[in-house]
Amino acid sequence: MFAPMSLLSTPLGRFRVISLLEGVSYVFLLAIAMPLKYAAGNTQAVPWAGRIHGGLFVAFVLLLAAAASAQRWTRRQSATAMISSLIPLGAFWLESRLRRDAQP
Repeated sequence: MFAPMSLLSTPLGRFRVISLLEGVSYVFLLAIAMPLKYAAGNTQAVPWAGRIHGGLFVAFVLLLAAAASAQRWTRRQSATAMISSLIPLGAFWLESRLRRDAQP
C-alpha cells in the first residue's frame, strides 16, 4: 500500500518527490507560462514560474546528491538522473525507472 509520509522518510523517497515536483514545474514553465508570455502578453507568468522552478531545481540537485550517496549510485546513474531533469518530461521517465528498479 502506498504511504506518502513513508516516502519522505528516506533520501531516495525525498528525491523522488522533489524530482516529480521539479518536473511538473518545468512542464508548467514551458507549456503554460511561456505561451502566456509570448502569445497572450502576460509577462508575470514566467518570472513566478521561473522562481518556483529554480528553487525546485536547486532542491533537486541537493537531494540527488543525498540519494546518490545513500543508494551508492554510480556516476553514470547520477548523471542520468541529472540529465533527466534537463529534458522536458524527463522527471516522469526517471520516476518510472526508479520505481521499476525498486521492485523485487
